[in-house]
Amino acid sequence: MTTPLHADIAAALAAVARRAVRHVFLVACGGSLSVMTPGKYFLDRHSRALASDAYNADEFLTRSPARLGPEALVILCSQTGATRETLRAAKHAKARGALTIGMTLDLASPLAAAVDFPVAYRAPYTTGVPIDAADSNYATLYALLAGLVKIHDGVDLLTPLLDCVGNLQKAIDRAHLRFAPIFEAYAPRYQDVSAVYTLASGPVFGAAYSFSTCVLMEMQRYDSQAIHADEFFHGPFEIVDRASCFIVMIGLDETRPLAERARDFLLKYGAPENVLVLDAKELDLSGLDERLAGYLAPLIFFDALWRFAYRLAELRRRPMLEARRYMKKIADY
Repeated sequence: MTTPLHADIAAALAAVARRAVRHVFLVACGGSLSVMTPGKYFLDRHSRALASDAYNADEFLTRSPARLGPEALVILCSQTGATRETLRAAKHAKARGALTIGMTLDLASPLAAAVDFPVAYRAPYTTGVPIDAADSNYATLYALLAGLVKIHDGVDLLTPLLDCVGNLQKAIDRAHLRFAPIFEAYAPRYQDVSAVYTLASGPVFGAAYSFSTCVLMEMQRYDSQAIHADEFFHGPFEIVDRASCFIVMIGLDETRPLAERARDFLLKYGAPENVLVLDAKELDLSGLDERLAGYLAPLIFFDALWRFAYRLAELRRRPMLEARRYMKKIADY
């Protein structure tokens, strides 16, 4: 089932086509920033015409890259549209003459008002309202980036992408069924440990970062860290013993061997019952174009892992959102 290109994405791409864009900046904070990592990977792999960088919003503002100017496109993302750092970055980008696109759930938000082209997406995690993954942050960003590649490189990945995302929700639903017994087995083992680390590479690393930072740390207060699967062997692997707990996400992209190497080390020197492995090759991804499935794997993993997180929260008796001490509860920071 082909998903039509949303009108707000089409309007943003039409504006880009009228500009001499040479550099794309992907700017956000937290979970929204994690989506920009696979976005940059996508541009790195598919665009010769466009250079790209992904930045934390306030570092983007304070670093103020020299290439930020009229030939730059800045794509920002904030779920609420009210993230102060991202809003500051949007205003700075416009002041430097860049074209700005803002991805948000709320088209009446401050971010939507601050950018040239607001683009809506949907998210089920903090709202609890089921969505079609075709409307997710990943699908929305990839549609923008595939459109850029089509405009500037003459390569049409947008058409197969729209075909893919029409089948994406079914692939996610099948992944939930595949992972459910694994999560049920691992949740009691991870219930009372103090630290859980996530490992991944390539476009999947963003999902590892988001789950570690925005779920395990923010919502369940584990000591946690997202570790790049290759950087793992340059220091972090010294923490491995029979008691250490890991989540390893193995994607379908070119960096897959990096994550496989980390998995194999953990299974050899750690305890297999403390190494939760999510492997995209074990999933039924029918309907997803092989050229693009690797970019969609992070969303599938992250969507599925939320079920694991809620199971942990239940066992730990620590509500996912309500138990946060600072997030959205204090303003003086």
